[in-house]
Amino acid sequence: MSWIDTLRELAREGTPAVLVTLLAVRGSTPREAGCKMVVTASATHGTIGGGNLEFQSVGQARLLLDGGTGTPLLRDFALGPELGQCCGGNASVLFEAIRPAGLHVALFGAGHVGRALVGLLGTLDCRVRWIDSRERAFPSDVPANVTARTEPAPADCVAMLPAGAFVLVMTHDHALDCEIAAAALRRADLPYVGLIGSETKRARFVARFKRAGLTAEQIRRLVCPIGVDGAGGKAPAEIAIAVAAQLLQTRDALAAFAPAPRTFFAGPEEMAR
Repeated sequence: MSWIDTLRELAREGTPAVLVTLLAVRGSTPREAGCKMVVTASATHGTIGGGNLEFQSVGQARLLLDGGTGTPLLRDFALGPELGQCCGGNASVLFEAIRPAGLHVALFGAGHVGRALVGLLGTLDCRVRWIDSRERAFPSDVPANVTARTEPAPADCVAMLPAGAFVLVMTHDHALDCEIAAAALRRADLPYVGLIGSETKRARFVARFKRAGLTAEQIRRLVCPIGVDGAGGKAPAEIAIAVAAQLLQTRDALAAFAPAPRTFFAGPEEMAR
C-alpha cells in the first residue's frame, strides 16, 4: 500500500503513527528526497533506504510517539561521521506525528436521529462506531470516519469499546436500549453514556437498573435526556445538533482536566542511546 493508504487504515484502527519523510539530501544517500515511511509503535511501512539512517529514524519516530507532542520535528543526519554509513552524504528527515481523533463515539441505533447524527459527526474530527442489530439498517454510504456494523447482540459490543469512548444509545427497542446502557454504565472508563428519551424514560430505566444491580454511582452517570439545554426541537436534525454540541462540550471539559502532554526533543545524546 502507499503511505496514504497506510495512514488511512491506521486512522480507521485508531493507531497513532509518524510519517517520516526524507526531505532533502546532499551527496550520496540510500534514497532520493521525497521518499516516505510510516512508523507505529510496533511496525514500519515503507523505507527511506535502510541502514543506520532508517534505524535511527525509526527510533526517533517512536520517541516522538511516546512524547505525545504533535509538533513536527526536523533532524539533519551526516551519514558518514554521525551514522557510520559509507555513502557519506547528508540527509534532512522530517517527522510528523499523525494521531487518531481524540473523540471516539459508539452510536447504537440507525434510526432517523442516528442517521442525522452520523451526518454531523462525519464532518467532525472524531471516530464513530455505528452499531445496529437490524439487517440493512444503514444507508448505502457512510462518512469516512464512520464504521457501520450489523451486530445481532449490540450490548456485547460494549465490552470491546476502547477506554474513553462516548456511548450514545438510541435503538428501535427500549429493552435493547436498557441492556446496552446498563453494560456501558458498568464500565467506569466510559466517560459519557447518553440515552435518548424523556425524563419519564429515564425514571423507568433507573428503576430497571436498580433491579439489575447497578449502583447509585453507576446510575448517576446516565445522561438522559441527551443534548444541550435549551435546544427543545424534536426533529431528528435538531436533536442531532443538540447532541453533537453536548458531545463537544463534554470532550472539551474532559480535556481541560487532562494532564498536559509531555514534550520531547531528541538531541544527539538521546539518538545515540
